[in-house]
Amino acid sequence: MSFQKATDLLRLAEIATSRYQGVTLSDIEETFSVDRRTAQRMTRALEDTFPNCITRVGEDRRKFWKLKPDDARLMLAQGIRDSELAALELSIRRAEREGLPTEARSLAVLRDRLLAAMPGVLARRAEADAEADAGSAWLRLASGARVRVSADLMGVIGTALKGPHVLTVVYAGGRDPDRARRLEPHGLLLGTRRYLVAREAGGNGRMQHYRLDRITSVRLEPDSFARAPDFDLSAHSARAFGSFHADEEFGEVVWRFAPKAAATAREFLFHPAQTLTEEEDGSLTVRFASAGHLEMAWHLYS
Repeated sequence: MSFQKATDLLRLAEIATSRYQGVTLSDIEETFSVDRRTAQRMTRALEDTFPNCITRVGEDRRKFWKLKPDDARLMLAQGIRDSELAALELSIRRAEREGLPTEARSLAVLRDRLLAAMPGVLARRAEADAEADAGSAWLRLASGARVRVSADLMGVIGTALKGPHVLTVVYAGGRDPDRARRLEPHGLLLGTRRYLVAREAGGNGRMQHYRLDRITSVRLEPDSFARAPDFDLSAHSARAFGSFHADEEFGEVVWRFAPKAAATAREFLFHPAQTLTEEEDGSLTVRFASAGHLEMAWHLYS
């Protein structure tokens, strides 16, 4: 059995254990992106590897495969991967940022419970690695509707950012859309549109934005590079109100909210570096520096 097949089998055991009714062939097809025959082979491997696997047929004539938690010791011995814990940390931070304290607390309790179930040394290592990933300077999240992006593309870019490794991409944009570009990735901006922030290898060092939905092919290269020491993605992302960056549009922004709108405006964090001034007539003045006037107008209008 190949390493990938072994990994998929363990993942299938996790699903068969965690779901109350068990897992069906359709679940396997969807989760692992396989056809029906491959899904059937996977269930046979599950039955062979875990003799205590229970099968039953539901009222809708679908067959379910189920593992009891105490029968899946091999699966439970895997512990928690740092990438899984990092995803949980990001979910906690997103809930905190979006003003959902109950959800943030629930996720934090789940994180702590998972860590408590791991041996001490492994738990400390996973926690440290997850904190490094979730708090890394190459990922910034934003809320709102988003353009769909391939999960495979995101996986390759994520690996390159952690390296860091050079990426070779073909980008359907700009003056030369068919040219293969060697990029040194420095970050991701995840908003209405998702952008890779990178500079061209051997270029002038200027950071460019590449829309992920316009990257038609990507290849991870074995060679690494040194990140720009003075580049800060938080400061870079703050130069735009939303996804649109334009140096010629960047500057001071001043909004004046009438007294009847001031109470609502105080509830918003429009920009991480904003300052608020309470005026004598009850109005509210908000100041910050950014670009993206059109996105600002749409935000205020909505």
